[in-house]
Amino acid sequence: MATLKLNVNLVDLFFTVKDKAGNLVPHLNKDDCTVSEDKQPQTLKSFVAETHQPLTLGILLDTSGSQQRVLPLEQEVGSQFLERVIKQKDEAFLLSFDVNVDLLQDYTNSPRQLARAMSKAEINTAGGNGAAGIPGAGGGTIPTIGAPKGTLLYDAVYLAATQKMNQETGRKAMILLTDGEDEGSRAKITEAIAAAQKANVIIYTILIADRGFYGGFGYSGYSAMKKMTEETGGRLIDVGNNGKKLEAAFQQIEDELRTQYVATYSPSNTKLDGSFRKLSVECRGDGMKVQVRKGYFATAPQN
Repeated sequence: MATLKLNVNLVDLFFTVKDKAGNLVPHLNKDDCTVSEDKQPQTLKSFVAETHQPLTLGILLDTSGSQQRVLPLEQEVGSQFLERVIKQKDEAFLLSFDVNVDLLQDYTNSPRQLARAMSKAEINTAGGNGAAGIPGAGGGTIPTIGAPKGTLLYDAVYLAATQKMNQETGRKAMILLTDGEDEGSRAKITEAIAAAQKANVIIYTILIADRGFYGGFGYSGYSAMKKMTEETGGRLIDVGNNGKKLEAAFQQIEDELRTQYVATYSPSNTKLDGSFRKLSVECRGDGMKVQVRKGYFATAPQN
């Protein structure tokens, strides 16, 4: 019997809601929240508090020179986080990025394997041995030997979204451990954000930096990371090089991932023309703040 393929375009929105004190609000229902697309109210097909739906997680670890002093801390606390978060039905992978983007551990539901891969991550500044420049950058940015060869942060996000996460369904999040500095990526930040939005991935960035490395001048990655996280419905958490703050950041992300809502609707604008549609979600209550991706691209579903 031929199966009838219903080409119904459904949009899934994963979001968290906080009260004005910043506490997560767990028990809302369909009548409490409204969804608009390009300012047009949409009719929700479903609205569920998702605490146990399988989670697909990508951990992106910055292994460029600036992270030298904070990497051991990231490895330790990151491993503990994965141990707590990854359940039987979940899966996660681990990427590192510096002058290259490397898959250190492919999808697994074993926190032990992920922790092992994380502990093997090493700082790579390509000192001398990788002096051929940034791979695939068209030769335009061949650095001089001894100079930093770049940190391919945007490329890492773009590749993680397009090659690892766009095939997966359900709840998807990327956690970046980085100082937010990008150097030498082929993908622009807008392309990295668009790739994440197309894959429906929420990006969290834990901004972790050894302030001393920057000679007290601070670093410029903050605003770029704020944009990337807010556009995808995630959050930026600045922890400096403080271990307690890093632990708290992971705890907050874990709580948010476990206190998510998913709302589904069929857009009233049925055109699948690839255009970007702006999304907004509002929930009733005093000072309720919704964390959700800023929009999506209306493309035809790929068979």
